[in-house]
Amino acid sequence: MKKCSHSAHHTLTELNITPLLDLAFVLLVIFIITTTPLANDLDLKLPAASKHQKDPPHDATYITVQEDGKVFLNKAALDIAGLYEQLVGLRIGDTNLSVIVRGDAKAKYRQIRAVMDVCQQANVVKLDLATEAADKKK
Repeated sequence: MKKCSHSAHHTLTELNITPLLDLAFVLLVIFIITTTPLANDLDLKLPAASKHQKDPPHDATYITVQEDGKVFLNKAALDIAGLYEQLVGLRIGDTNLSVIVRGDAKAKYRQIRAVMDVCQQANVVKLDLATEAADKKK
């Protein structure tokens, strides 16, 4: 007795290309949909763009904290209470006030944190910490 018929064995060796055709049609549809039609068939004179003058860079206000805890606002020595008053005055004069805190590497974290707290109390929203690139340090 034969275990499998000749016709059943013959169908196992054929390649079923139906899934491949389905994939090809799906890819064809995707390519047709995603290609943009050419819209250059009409002659148009487009307006020329005018050059926009860049706004001048906004001057930043620097707060420097030295190793011993002394605080400077734009090279003027202040205490924390004086710093708050100066920042409120600067912020009222300039609503777009930008402050950069420059702290010495050996300054204690609590001193930098106190300056940042004063900036927050004075509603200074643009606050950055100045750092130095690691490869510059020697």
